[in-house]
Amino acid sequence: MLYSVLIYDSEPFLAGLPAEEHEQRLQEHLAFQDNLRDKNQLGAVVKLAPTAAAVTVRRSMLEDVVVDGPFAETKEHLIGFYLVEAANLEEAVSAARQLPIGGGALEIRPVAFFEGGDFRQGDALVLRGD
Repeated sequence: MLYSVLIYDSEPFLAGLPAEEHEQRLQEHLAFQDNLRDKNQLGAVVKLAPTAAAVTVRRSMLEDVVVDGPFAETKEHLIGFYLVEAANLEEAVSAARQLPIGGGALEIRPVAFFEGGDFRQGDALVLRGD
């Protein structure tokens, strides 16, 4: 079964990390990716642009309204996610515990596919750095 590992953290905190700590976190993410890739369990890997680059679409009566920003109601923002294949939720949680989260959080959630949504039909995208 597929699970999403959604990564939440504080954008100002991450932007303020010293270069060495940023590099250490990157290396931990790359090790996580390599570990899952070796087990053929790695799906998509996505690092999102900062929330300042986001817009939100809201349905208002008869039309959609697009507004700047994600309007998150939290100090933590969704900064990226992984898709991983695991036998069950416990295995997905065990894998996710390898990720550096600092003061943030990880949300692990089963993924349901709609027609044509099987990531295994294409190559996994792995981003190295920014």
